[in-house]
Amino acid sequence: MRSQPNSEKSLKNQSFLFSKTDSEHPEHLYMQVCHYYRDLILTHRLQPGSRMPSLRKCAQELQLSRTTIENAYLQLAADGYIVSKAQSGYYVTDIALQDHIEKKISAPEEPPCLYDLSSSGVDRESFRFDLWQRYLKSALRQNERLLSYGEPQGEADFRQTLSDYVRQRRNITCSPDDIVIGAGVQSLLQILCPLVKNRKNVSFPNPSFVQGSTIFSDFGFEIRYRNKDSDVIYVSPAHMTKWGDIMPVSRRLELIRHAASNNSLIIEDDFENEFVYLQKPTPSLFSLAGGRGVVYMGSFSRLLLPSIRISFMILPPELTERYHARGAFYNQTASKAEQIALCQFIRDGHLSAQTRRLKRLYSAKLKELLTVVREAFGETSKIQIGAAGTSLALTLPWKDSGENLKKKARTRGLRLKILREDTESVTILLSCSSLPASDFQPACELLKEVISVSPVVDHI
Repeated sequence: MRSQPNSEKSLKNQSFLFSKTDSEHPEHLYMQVCHYYRDLILTHRLQPGSRMPSLRKCAQELQLSRTTIENAYLQLAADGYIVSKAQSGYYVTDIALQDHIEKKISAPEEPPCLYDLSSSGVDRESFRFDLWQRYLKSALRQNERLLSYGEPQGEADFRQTLSDYVRQRRNITCSPDDIVIGAGVQSLLQILCPLVKNRKNVSFPNPSFVQGSTIFSDFGFEIRYRNKDSDVIYVSPAHMTKWGDIMPVSRRLELIRHAASNNSLIIEDDFENEFVYLQKPTPSLFSLAGGRGVVYMGSFSRLLLPSIRISFMILPPELTERYHARGAFYNQTASKAEQIALCQFIRDGHLSAQTRRLKRLYSAKLKELLTVVREAFGETSKIQIGAAGTSLALTLPWKDSGENLKKKARTRGLRLKILREDTESVTILLSCSSLPASDFQPACELLKEVISVSPVVDHI
């Protein structure tokens, strides 16, 4: 007979729940057992259809009388949480699912989203699914290679390819041994934090860097914002603002000199560097610093698909040695098959072609969005746009809270992202990345209606 699910296994350590002082009041004991199992059922830790522990087994494990357990089961059955089956025992009903459905039905339904101006996703037309599928299928045919676990640092051939790629694209000279692969920047920061545990604090550009600050906070670092006198300085020079401002070379050199004089470590998150339209790409901090005192972070989620979770970290020499001393103790988090596929994808020149494709697509879409916004809100409306990225910032008169604007827009099928607000205006981030260009005009007209009908705001 198959072993029972977690219901029986979880009993071994549960006897402490039932106070010995309640032994003089049997009704207290059976109600405690009843409440215990009701909680397991309602929180789905006991699934519908699963078999309850037998009366004898439950009594033994909880060190209670069989009568007490039987009374608890009878109460659960009376309340509809379990059902008795002849010659078989008690089984969990689907009452928890019914309760969930009732709550879902009673909750007011949110209207469908017609236009999402807040999304940072990707345009469906930006990616050749058929091409990627061919490379992925080719990787999956490498049977012998897929029989083993992935290398903790990342596949050797993939790291070699990345070393060549960053040298050509970002003028970064590094060895494959300096590169660490992971499934997203967060997983790489979990490797990095122990390597820099001698440092006490880290500075981020603003509180929106939630994922990074959460990891550092979990490792005991003091979190700061816009403080260049910190032990670790986390920057995103190609994406300084949500609308794509880029850190100029003069400021990059100044930051490098300051960090070197204070023995600070710079973490360069090169987010959206490939989405630079209005100027030539600026040299990376890593290359300007000669590969010392800077950790370079790169990712392929924006270039390819958000679901392809492959990121990489390039360590400076002083951290590479520390990593190699302990790197073998970490498991690789990125898919081995996807690493193999992406390695050949880059070698065959498709990543460079994809970058060019995205630049053409998103630069045209951003230009179109800018034109539509100016037509809808007037040439004098305050619009901020950077040299990179897929968004612009629009400031509009609004005397209510930004949260109320979001709620009001959502009831009309419009999803917004608020950047900042004051007593007289609100600044909204408008993204062109996932919204089709044909939706720009109706989305902006709807936004204009939402703003204009407010009794406390002048018509635009």
